[in-house]
Amino acid sequence: MFFSVDLMHDVSGVQTFVDDLMSWIDDGPQASTYATKLHPRTQSRTHGSTLSSPRWHGWLRPPRVNPVQCSSMAAMVRACMPLRTPPAAASSAATAPAAPSKPRSSARVLVLGGTGRVGGSTATALSKLRPDLNILIGGRNREKGESLASELGEQSEFVKIDTGNAAMLEKALEDVDLVVHTAGPFQREAECTVLQAAISTKTAYIDVCDDMDYSWRAKAFHEEAKAQGVPAITTAGIYPGVSNVMAAELVNAARSEDGEPERLRFFYYTAGSGGAGPTILATSFLLLGEDVIAYNKGEEIKLKPYSGVLNIDFGKGVRKRDVYLLNLPEVKSAHKFLGVPTVSARFGTAPFFWNWGMEAFANFLPVELLRDKDKVGKLVEQIDPLVRAIDGIVGERVSMRVDLECSNGRNTIGLFSHRKLSVSVGHSTAAFVQAVLEGSTQPGVWFPEEPEGIAIESRKLLLERASQGTTNFVMNKPSWMIETDPKEVILGIYV
Repeated sequence: MFFSVDLMHDVSGVQTFVDDLMSWIDDGPQASTYATKLHPRTQSRTHGSTLSSPRWHGWLRPPRVNPVQCSSMAAMVRACMPLRTPPAAASSAATAPAAPSKPRSSARVLVLGGTGRVGGSTATALSKLRPDLNILIGGRNREKGESLASELGEQSEFVKIDTGNAAMLEKALEDVDLVVHTAGPFQREAECTVLQAAISTKTAYIDVCDDMDYSWRAKAFHEEAKAQGVPAITTAGIYPGVSNVMAAELVNAARSEDGEPERLRFFYYTAGSGGAGPTILATSFLLLGEDVIAYNKGEEIKLKPYSGVLNIDFGKGVRKRDVYLLNLPEVKSAHKFLGVPTVSARFGTAPFFWNWGMEAFANFLPVELLRDKDKVGKLVEQIDPLVRAIDGIVGERVSMRVDLECSNGRNTIGLFSHRKLSVSVGHSTAAFVQAVLEGSTQPGVWFPEEPEGIAIESRKLLLERASQGTTNFVMNKPSWMIETDPKEVILGIYV
């Protein structure tokens, strides 16, 4: 078992930690390997110090220990320490008289797009999950940002940032341990500017991307991030994100019982805009301009957007809803990394006439318009007031259902429902942030279902954190157990 820590902010702090650890732990047999992962900047500062433990690829191995004692200490260290040493401290270590960086006892997390609905929800959830964190609200609206920072308390502050300005981004990330990129929509973005800045400054990275092209563009930086020792996860929101982890858990459970997954289907429902504001509207319209990529028995196929309607039962509180095909990144990543030959994703909304409107847009609006981010933005400006008014009537309930069918006849589902998307997306993203801070993510760029992105043993805890406040959350159950009107065939057997 490995755990990640930022071992203080000066060389003496590192040495003190190691000395205390060595003196505290009784030398003896152990069942597992325990190791401390030093961030590259911390490694460079400890080089030549009195640390004498073996080191390779940034890993530092302590002596043999009692597993129970070490496990308890590891949990405490993971929860309290930041990921890495800030650059200011690293540079000051070489020149003794230099003034030290501002001391802090916990990690600094920058939420880009923090003045938006998703970013604000993420910052709020993160402050509750980890009250010790220093949370920076990054955005362009100072009034909104400072208001949110004030609500979150003295551990939070606003930072004015333009995500399109690479120099400004790099400067902002230099004293940050992890950046959360929520400044969507991600559709039609040609560059991964934030990810590149994160790699350049050796800053851990998470985004809530929901675009196929952008997510794979981010994945292309995998080797660069790995070489720099930067852990990064793309598509780490609610859907995609939590839904990917749900799918991975279903697949893992099936294979543990000798079942070979054959078909995986993602079904999503959100009432109105889900309280997520104009960004989700823009995202939805932009997706209508993309062919849907799905997989059928291992072959990639292209389908028409917002077609192939199915009526899916999301269980209590949501019941049956119509859902339509959309081009979402978890389809390709699940096919590739979970090895499921047939994969698709569908989405539906309420009231019913919004679905009709989306279907009409996909069929009758010129594709060129739907692929133009500026024109879609203007369209959203016109529709947004009406959407907000109807949101007040239909609410913002969200539900995700993931269905897995296996060759041995084993069919299971995962279900996640919450009354408010605007709250649930914050819990979901914050759960990924905490997982990275705890060291569950290896250097490189990963999708959530990859074990190097979220370690297999960490998935259950992530889902527990993400599902906070849900009205219905189940995993690895047959569909009849959650559907609202199962029919009894005979003697308690339902279909």
